[in-house]
Amino acid sequence: MTRLLIGALAAALTTAFAAPTHSDAAGPPWVSIEYPVNPYDASTREAFLLVHAFHHGTPMAFPVSGTAEGLVNGARRTVKLDFRSTSRTGVYALNRQWAESGVWTLMIHVAQGPEDRVTALVDIGANGQVAKVSVPTRRESGWVVPASVALADVDAGLRARANEVVRR
Repeated sequence: MTRLLIGALAAALTTAFAAPTHSDAAGPPWVSIEYPVNPYDASTREAFLLVHAFHHGTPMAFPVSGTAEGLVNGARRTVKLDFRSTSRTGVYALNRQWAESGVWTLMIHVAQGPEDRVTALVDIGANGQVAKVSVPTRRESGWVVPASVALADVDAGLRARANEVVRR
C-alpha cells in the first residue's frame, strides 16, 4: 500500500512540475467584424454589425464589450455598447447605439480572462456606414499578437477625422 501511495505521489509531482508545453490552449483571443449583416438570419436581423470572437480558429463564447467614442459638435462623447448573443457560438450582434451626427470610432473588446484581450477599432464614416476596421497588433516571439489600444490614440484619430470633415 505504501509503495502504491509513493508511486501515485511521484506521478502527481512529476505532472505538476513538468515543463509547460505548447498547446492549442495557449495564445490570445482574436476578433473579427462582419459587415454588412445577413438580413435573412433572424438572430442578427436589424444589427449594425456582428462581432466574431475566436481562440485561434475556433469560435468562442468569450465576453465582448465596448464603447462608441465620438466627437459631436466638438464635444467628446462615450457610449457604452450592449451586444446580444446570436444563434452562433462566439457571434454577437451590435445595434446602433450612438448618435447619427458626429465622428465615431467603436472600440470593441474580446476578453479571454482578465489579462488577455484583443480590440477591434471600427471607424464610422460620415455616411453612417463602416469606413474602416483595424485590429492593432504587434510581434512577440515571432507571433502576431493583439496590441493594447490607448484612448489617447482613438481621441487623436477622432480629431483628425473631424478636421477632415470640416475641410471638405
